[in-house]
Amino acid sequence: MADTRRAENHPFVRKIESVALFDLSASERAALSGLPMQVADFETDQDIVVEHERPKRCFAVLSGLAATYKTTQDGRRQVTAYHVPGDVPDFQSLHLEVLDFSICAVSSLRVGFVTHEALRAMFAAEPRLGDAFWRTTLIEGSLAREWMLNNGRRESYPRMAHLFCELMLRLETVGLAVDHSCQLPLTQYELGDALGITSVHVNRILRELRESGLITLSGGRLTIHDWDALAKAAEFDPSYLHLRRLDE
Repeated sequence: MADTRRAENHPFVRKIESVALFDLSASERAALSGLPMQVADFETDQDIVVEHERPKRCFAVLSGLAATYKTTQDGRRQVTAYHVPGDVPDFQSLHLEVLDFSICAVSSLRVGFVTHEALRAMFAAEPRLGDAFWRTTLIEGSLAREWMLNNGRRESYPRMAHLFCELMLRLETVGLAVDHSCQLPLTQYELGDALGITSVHVNRILRELRESGLITLSGGRLTIHDWDALAKAAEFDPSYLHLRRLDE
C-alpha cells in the first residue's frame, strides 16, 4: 500500500534532508513521499531480512528501532548498527545480490518495503536523490568505522557513553528526541550484543553512568542529564555522522 503521510513528515524526506548536500525540490519531496510502499509490522526480535537472502526490495524504518547483526557459528550475536526511522538498512541489496547480514526488530517495528524497481525508477526521474542515497550508504561506512574504534579501543564506560550520544543525536535529527530525552527500548542483553560485553557488565556500567549523574535509562526511555560531560567521557565527535546541520 502507498504511504499517505504528509511529505514534510515522511521519514524518507526527513532522513534525506538531514544528510543531502542540497535542498530538496518540490518534485524530489513528492518522489520520496510517493514511493509505493508495502507497510508491515514486526515484533521484537523478529527478523526482517536474513543473511544469505537475495531480496528484490529494500525497506525503510517508519517507526521503532531495528538492528543489523551477524552471528558466530555457535550462536553469539554481534550488533553492528542500530537503525532509526528514515533509515534504509538494506539499501545495499539494490547492488549486492546476496545479503551478508541480518536485520531484526529491536522494538515493535513498522517498516515500508519498496521494490528495487521502484527505487531505480525514482533515481532515473530524480538523479539527485540517487546521489543522496549513495551519500547515506557512505555515511553508514563512517558509522561502521566509528563502531569498530569504539568497541575495539575504548573501555566499557566511554564505549556505552558513546553509543548513547550517537543514538540521541540521530533520534533528535528525525524529531524523536527532545531535550536530550528519547524512547530507547534496549535491554541489557541487547546493549551487550552491541558493545561486546556481558549483560552483567552492562548493568555495572549503567549504574556508574547513573550514579555520575549523566544518564537515566528506565522504562525504555533514555535521558541524558549532562550532555557535555557524557560527550567528554565518550570522546564523542559527531562529525562522523555527517549530519548536514552539523557540517554547515
